Amino acid sequence: MPTPQEIQDVFSPFYKAEAKIWERFAEKVIIRTFNKNETIKDYAEIEKYLNIIVTGSVGLFVWNGHKDVCINLIYEKSFMSDYLSFLNQQPSGIKAQALEDCMIWSVSHPDLHDLYSLNEKGLRIGKAISEILFLRKQQEQIDLLTLSPKERYLKLINRRPEIFQRTPLKIIASYLGLTAESLSRLRRRISKP
Repeated sequence: MPTPQEIQDVFSPFYKAEAKIWERFAEKVIIRTFNKNETIKDYAEIEKYLNIIVTGSVGLFVWNGHKDVCINLIYEKSFMSDYLSFLNQQPSGIKAQALEDCMIWSVSHPDLHDLYSLNEKGLRIGKAISEILFLRKQQEQIDLLTLSPKERYLKLINRRPEIFQRTPLKIIASYLGLTAESLSRLRRRISKP
């Protein structure tokens, strides 16, 4: 079980609360591990957990009728869930897959709602989670619509310089809306002096 301080560290940029709230949150956490390429949540399943990645990385994918398309790459100390499915407790067509061996802290849907019902501070945790996930997704959508592939690539590499050592090229390309060949050409052009 994570310590209350470890939980608080994940939330600290967005929400600060008294130690008792983090103790209650930590009590609800279960630790789950997944091997590289293992499916964490499949397309037709309902998301049962809100997750925090402790180690490793996860990709969220949709099926476009021909192949998996990566819609999100998530790394350590980040929330990871099919949040649409988690909120409405219906399948959403999103698959979560471990891109590396992962350890994940998970809180079930009922347990999270128990935390929310404790008091106003419990509700603020839910608000913080929603805000964190919304901000990340909104920025990704803005980037996809306003930045060129080169700009998206440079932003990604600045944010996660180790990404090419940790994530397969075809998944990074899918996330950026490129083919693997186009991404390879782009990388070669950028790396030339």
